[in-house]
Amino acid sequence: MIRNLTITVLLLLICAAVAPAQQTPPPPADTARQAQLGVLSILPAQGEPGTTITLNGTGFTTATTVMLGSRELPAQVVGGRIMTFELPELPPGAYALTLKREDGATTRPFNFVVQAQKPVASSLIPDTVTSCATGREREVLVNGANFRTGTRILLDGAVVTTRFISPVMLAFTAPALAAGVHQVQVKNPSDASSTVLALFIDAKPEIANVSVGREFVNYYELIVTGRNFHQNSVLVVDGKRLATGKQLVGEREQLVYGGCNQMTYLRFPYDPTPKEITLQVVNQNGEESSLFTISAP
Repeated sequence: MIRNLTITVLLLLICAAVAPAQQTPPPPADTARQAQLGVLSILPAQGEPGTTITLNGTGFTTATTVMLGSRELPAQVVGGRIMTFELPELPPGAYALTLKREDGATTRPFNFVVQAQKPVASSLIPDTVTSCATGREREVLVNGANFRTGTRILLDGAVVTTRFISPVMLAFTAPALAAGVHQVQVKNPSDASSTVLALFIDAKPEIANVSVGREFVNYYELIVTGRNFHQNSVLVVDGKRLATGKQLVGEREQLVYGGCNQMTYLRFPYDPTPKEITLQVVNQNGEESSLFTISAP
């Protein structure tokens, strides 16, 4: 009896000594000392809103945050050594960039420059305007990106009245311009400018059709329709030049200007028999239409 009691007491003492050791768990693996938080490179070291920034360093965790100035930014960690984030809309200027880990570790601040966001001008619709176009025919749409209220269009370096439609579209009305290529550029309120697009002003005359109009006793009308006709345009008939305005002494035939799209040639035929007549319009700047042939008296 005494022997059994002694054994029981010994067993209880052994269990009491072992139990605390079994209740104390081994230190978890994630409490091991983490690598020092540090940044080795920032690429690029400056950028405009929307740019993806890549950080290369050590000690990154999924809970590590990026601070740009006083603003905390969402970031993505790849493999513990690479972190990326996208620049948000911020005023241009220099900002302190730091990283902060969940255990309180931080990096030293790095100087990061946020650049003014550049507008993007990608295309013009249309990219060609005829010199005699009027009204809505002279409206040009500028397609692109990063437009905002206050964005202006520059035409050959001068600001023109700009209509803001959306962040991806602007509009302007092409003023009277010399024939040829003109430069169109977009400029944001921050003074950041887009690349240059080309707007072509087409002043070349073109004969689309010639038809017989009214007939009189000794002459009839040849109506020339087309585009880019001017008050001082010349009609060349079988090599003979005929201008609008005051007639030359002894000249009966006349050219009547009817607008950008029409001129009327008063022709006095010497023979009622139809024959091939070749016509061409030449503008003051020397541009010529293609030859147009019609069979008429």
